[in-house]
Amino acid sequence: MENQQITPAQTALNFGIILGAYNIIVGIMLYFLEMHYQNDQTVGIINIVITVVIIMAGIIQFKKANEGFLSLTEALKIGLGVAVISAVLGIIYYFILTGILDPETLDKSLEFQKQKMLSSDPEMSVESANKFVDMQRKFSSPLIISAFAIVGSLFIGFLISLIGGLIVKKSRPE
Repeated sequence: MENQQITPAQTALNFGIILGAYNIIVGIMLYFLEMHYQNDQTVGIINIVITVVIIMAGIIQFKKANEGFLSLTEALKIGLGVAVISAVLGIIYYFILTGILDPETLDKSLEFQKQKMLSSDPEMSVESANKFVDMQRKFSSPLIISAFAIVGSLFIGFLISLIGGLIVKKSRPE
């Protein structure tokens, strides 16, 4: 029986699904806790740490399966692949959340942000806060949110895989 060679695409698909599933589970938990519209900083930091761990786990697993060798290009392919697959899964969940589970998510989020601005800056007028919310609403269409999610995810995936790839790369001897 032949020993099948694992590819960066296979690794990216596997770990992208893992990261996407993690993000969806966290999203569902936040939904049930009524925190899905608050964009909590602690949750964001934890999600970044988990993203780093999952992308690096994919890169390291690929390296182990590839006789201990890894090029920077392979690391970047894996990291960007994981990022885009998890982003697509996250966008699908977002459409389910805002279309079925809680169509008022955007309004709740904007109102929450407005109240947060007003409480953190007592001198801010309600009119100024309303103008900010109206401007944000213009940039909150599903298409724009999806584009920002993919671009942001690719940027984070690129940084993680670039740094991680530089750390763990090992070239094949010639």
